[in-house]
Amino acid sequence: MKLNLGCGNDIRKGWINLDIQEREGVDIIHDLNKLPLHFEDEIFDVVLCKDIFEHVKYFALISEIYRILKKGGILIIKVPHFTSKSNYLDPTHINTFSSRTFYYFVDDDEFAYNRDAKQFSKIKTRIRFEGFDILIFRIINKFLENWVNKSVRRQRFYERSFLRIFPAFSLEVILKK
Repeated sequence: MKLNLGCGNDIRKGWINLDIQEREGVDIIHDLNKLPLHFEDEIFDVVLCKDIFEHVKYFALISEIYRILKKGGILIIKVPHFTSKSNYLDPTHINTFSSRTFYYFVDDDEFAYNRDAKQFSKIKTRIRFEGFDILIFRIINKFLENWVNKSVRRQRFYERSFLRIFPAFSLEVILKK
């Protein structure tokens, strides 16, 4: 089974679509700040969290997602990157994210000391850059996106360097239970 948390207008066929607002295609109406989620343990193969973690207190929510994911299940996260103008245009955003944010939840990370967070086993991150109407900016962003995502080291370099003058758009993260 697949769960689309905070689906908004992104209604997916074959998925359980959950959102805070009642709208056509939403299967379950639920506020993600109110836990637990009313699902049994380890029933989902995939949980998608697209553009929701910036709006909620996500630490407890990740633990809850861990509970409902099957062993080997995948958590897909998409959030605005901290350099994105989207972070600052939407007053409902309460969190910002870097390429390293979700490493906190990975069991073999350097931050794996003294914490009670549920531990995922793998992580994959990708920083996405905006498309522009102006050709030269599209070319620069496409080149930069490809270069930055060649390694974790390059992602870190981008986030710590002058290259941030070219703001990213979003961060995509995949965690495996």
